[in-house]
Amino acid sequence: MDGRGTVRSRVDTVTEVRATALSLESVTRRHGRGGGRGTLALDAVSCMVPAGSFTAVVGPSGSGKSTFLRCAAGLDRPTSGTVRVGGTDLGKLSEAALTRLRRDRIGFVFQSHALNLVPSLSIEENVVLPLVLAGADPVDERVLARGRALLDRVGLTGVGARGPAALSGGQQQRVAVARALVTVPDVVFADEPTASLDPESAELVLGLLRNAVRADGRTVVMVTHDPAAARWADTVLTMDGGRLR
Repeated sequence: MDGRGTVRSRVDTVTEVRATALSLESVTRRHGRGGGRGTLALDAVSCMVPAGSFTAVVGPSGSGKSTFLRCAAGLDRPTSGTVRVGGTDLGKLSEAALTRLRRDRIGFVFQSHALNLVPSLSIEENVVLPLVLAGADPVDERVLARGRALLDRVGLTGVGARGPAALSGGQQQRVAVARALVTVPDVVFADEPTASLDPESAELVLGLLRNAVRADGRTVVMVTHDPAAARWADTVLTMDGGRLR
């Protein structure tokens, strides 16, 4: 429990839409030790991402876009500055509270299939895993029905009992999208979600992310090096040298 309601409310209701889903204020991140002597990855980055929007973050390798995503999603703490998700200041949270926020209010789609899905779990179990980690009964029919409904939505009806290894890379990414949406998150962060996919599979995954924004009012922030993928977004932020241009 994190003060936002019971597990049942996360399954049955939609989170209140906020005007701003994500904000960064003068966020700086230095890698390595030594205070100001570390490598500067983000340099006083500020931006606001409206709720119900699709934002792409682009830039060359080493520009800081992956560090931007990790700080915005609470995976890394910035050296200075403020990150807010749905109005919550991540810097004021303990590690345990930050873990709960990532579990309950943030969805992730990673580039690597190995990071997205747990190979020892079935596809359906992978989809509902965030709910189970939050305390839901894994055999509760409401929980299972939500998992099946999301698999139907991403075009994978009837595969829930299989393991991830039985699916193609594109299909695994579609399962990852379903899992990212299962908690009705404030923000879905996608890190190069189409980098290892063929063009047809990439279109399917991007279409699912786009539809989550259009049909459900979810907020998506995607890091990508692919201009074709970035064209699916409402807004494109360009990073270079750790700054937004």
